[in-house]
Amino acid sequence: MSFPRGPDHAIHPYAPQPLRPDFRWPGGKSVAAYLLLHVEHTEIAPSEGTHRDPRFRGAFFTGTPDWHTYSYRDYGNRIGAWRILDLLDALKLPASVAVNTLAARRHPELVAACAARGFEPVAHGISASRMVTSRMSEVEERAHVEAARDELGKIWPGATGWLGQDHGATARTTRLLAESGFAYSLDWANDDEPYLHASGLLALPPPAEWDDVQTLWLRRVPVTRWPGLVRDALDVLLAEKRGGRVLGIGIHPWMLGAPHRLRYLRESLLDLALREGLHVATAGELAAHARAALHSA
Repeated sequence: MSFPRGPDHAIHPYAPQPLRPDFRWPGGKSVAAYLLLHVEHTEIAPSEGTHRDPRFRGAFFTGTPDWHTYSYRDYGNRIGAWRILDLLDALKLPASVAVNTLAARRHPELVAACAARGFEPVAHGISASRMVTSRMSEVEERAHVEAARDELGKIWPGATGWLGQDHGATARTTRLLAESGFAYSLDWANDDEPYLHASGLLALPPPAEWDDVQTLWLRRVPVTRWPGLVRDALDVLLAEKRGGRVLGIGIHPWMLGAPHRLRYLRESLLDLALREGLHVATAGELAAHARAALHSA
């Protein structure tokens, strides 16, 4: 009995690493990194019929209205984000900003501060309490994507990429994103290199293991290990001969912007800023370069 090779879906073709073209980032560098700052609003009482990440339960969820979750996220926008912006200024590092539309409406001062620094917006849905799920019809999912695109475009134009809230997606999401004009997404953690979906949407490796909430909050890895996780990843990627590698670092202001965690973010970003052979840019810049490289190969 024979089995099909690779994925059990048609979202993208089977493409193991040795069969793909090798390319370099600007300056001939083999590894690129981007920082993904999250600006999110969580609703105290989400609209009926919306869905939130089921992993946020127990000690991280107090029911509806959910004052506990709301207050944590609100801390990030009120306090933590400003600490992180100061740190990025000191290290002269660019950032992409995953921003949902409710946060963009409620925090114009934070959006303005990020835009003034030349940071890049990444569309991040409507709110942190509204995931894309297979419970949606295609019409509902398309409306969700287009509403997030259009509303953010009015407030902070320029988003060419999409990050699904908690990586929520369906089998049709990559197609709908491409049809809605997005060039790339940050939802597929199955590679160290960018690749193209069948829809033409580029998959840029997301932070995944280097997202602070995923690692420190949900998996309960001690924050003291954070700099080592980033350092170890960079050591391996930079030592490998193959190019086109990407390391994304996900930063939630309510998490790494807290006073007792900031030192660990500073340590990891200082190491990143001093690395030779590493190209640091926004996610959109990396996606555009990768698309051109893949098409020319």
